[in-house]
Amino acid sequence: MAYTEKFQHLADLARAQVSSVDADEVDALVRNGAVALDIRDPDEHAADHIPGSISISRGKLEMIVESKIPDLDTPVLCYCNAVNRGALSAATLAAMGYSNSRYIDGGLNAYNSLTPMTNEEKSN
Repeated sequence: MAYTEKFQHLADLARAQVSSVDADEVDALVRNGAVALDIRDPDEHAADHIPGSISISRGKLEMIVESKIPDLDTPVLCYCNAVNRGALSAATLAAMGYSNSRYIDGGLNAYNSLTPMTNEEKSN
């Protein structure tokens, strides 16, 4: 998808403000207490997502994240399909005081490329 110059600039700034994690680190981080946070829209989450992730769409993030993730020290791994929305969300969480917010580099696409499965297979 082609993004506008201003949007891409904001996403680039966000990536410079927060760290990323590689997709192959996600499962171990989640097993150790990290929260995988799907910031895509609900219909995207329903179609596919990282097992065990919670869903808060980007448009509602600031309004409801504290009710779903009250501990500001919780490691939070934001993801979208690729990078930009995940990075923007991780930077927003950092600005809100979440000290361990990061984004999954390559997002769901990168995660799924490691072990391609359907959601039905993932839930078993």
